Amino acid sequence: MIDFATYGMYLAAMLFCLGLAIMIVKRNMIFVLIGVELILNAANLNMVIFSRNDPNLGGQIFTIFSIVIAAAEVTVALAIALNVYKYYKTSDLDEVNELKH
Repeated sequence: MIDFATYGMYLAAMLFCLGLAIMIVKRNMIFVLIGVELILNAANLNMVIFSRNDPNLGGQIFTIFSIVIAAAEVTVALAIALNVYKYYKTSDLDEVNELKH
């Protein structure tokens, strides 16, 4: 019989693969950010699963810090994406190929 940890690791692997596929296939800034967040969520899920056997709850505490840092990262990344869109009038990463206009 498959236990909770195995199902959780399968779910984390699927989230990681989905996030990686989105980052590779999509060329829109917002979709790339969504892919990064899926990869971070997969890592957080693995940390929680592996820390179930830890009596000090180190994995859960590290996961909470990781979620807070990911939320701050998304805020900064969305601000950068909005400024890039305001400057270049596109969100396609292939068309944004130079830093100075």
